[in-house]
Amino acid sequence: MTEGDRPALRWVAFDVGETIVDETRMWAEWAEVLGVPVFHLAAALGAVIARAEHHTRVFDLLAPGVDRRELLATSGRLPPWRIEADDIYPDTVEALGVLRDAGMRIAIAGNQPRETEAALAAIGIPFDLVATSERYGAPKPEPAFFEQLLAEIGEPPDTVAYVGDRIDNDVLPAHAAGMRPVFLRRGPWARIQASMYELPPRTIVADSLLELPRLLRQRVAVPRDA
Repeated sequence: MTEGDRPALRWVAFDVGETIVDETRMWAEWAEVLGVPVFHLAAALGAVIARAEHHTRVFDLLAPGVDRRELLATSGRLPPWRIEADDIYPDTVEALGVLRDAGMRIAIAGNQPRETEAALAAIGIPFDLVATSERYGAPKPEPAFFEQLLAEIGEPPDTVAYVGDRIDNDVLPAHAAGMRPVFLRRGPWARIQASMYELPPRTIVADSLLELPRLLRQRVAVPRDA
């Protein structure tokens, strides 16, 4: 099947961390909670990514044996993983708005707590659906996450694009689910994983969300009210 023969896109789903949300503040706050220099945390994170380990391995490297939840509770600080307006990447609202104006529906779908929906709504992020790993009971890259996302969207997989910064958690499982993967090359995972994995066929590559309307233009369905 050629690209021109494929069904038109109707939905674009977006990962959260380092896709629409800049996690710099979050990691900097974790460094403060752990009492380590930000530079040390950044180095540990890079090593964890390069070894294809879970991101929580950073805490084992920097504070072995320490209960970070208890440490955070006693610090009196707000949880670093909260999402604030200043954490949203500058290209997010504009890009999502342009896509919706073109007739697309927008899903936000990531490894997040249930509170993510309320946080994004309060900030003013335009979306039609928020899917979280906590609500689904399955984290990415498990197939069950993408299966539940597609069931909730209610459209064929080939009409849904999935945008993410990680090849292992986003691009590969989205492709396996029959969705159209978009690799967003920003953030530490994208920069390191770009040399670790081979992208699946027909993966769209972007360096900014503002590129998506152009990259997806030939694949977009007609507006919903047409």
